[in-house]
Amino acid sequence: MAELFASGRLVDLILVVVVLEAAALLAYWHGARRGIGPFDLLPNLCAGAFLLLALRVALTGSGWMMATGCLAVAGLAHLIDIYRRWRK
Repeated sequence: MAELFASGRLVDLILVVVVLEAAALLAYWHGARRGIGPFDLLPNLCAGAFLLLALRVALTGSGWMMATGCLAVAGLAHLIDIYRRWRK
C-alpha cells in the first residue's frame, strides 16, 4: 500500500473515479435535465482534480513548478466556482 501511495498510482485511481463521476453526473443531467448542470459541476470537479494532480506531482518528485502550476489552476477553478455560486 505504501508503494501505491508513494508512486502516485493511488492518486491516478482517484482521478479515474472523478472522471467516471463527472461522466455519470453529466449523462444524468443531459438525459433527465435534473441534478447539477455542467457549468455548475465542472469548476468544482476541476478544482478537485488539479489538487489531486498537485498531490501526485509532489509525491513523484516532479518539481515544485509543476505542483505550483497545478495549485494555481485549482485556485482559479475554485474562484470560478465561488463566483458562479455567489451570483445565484
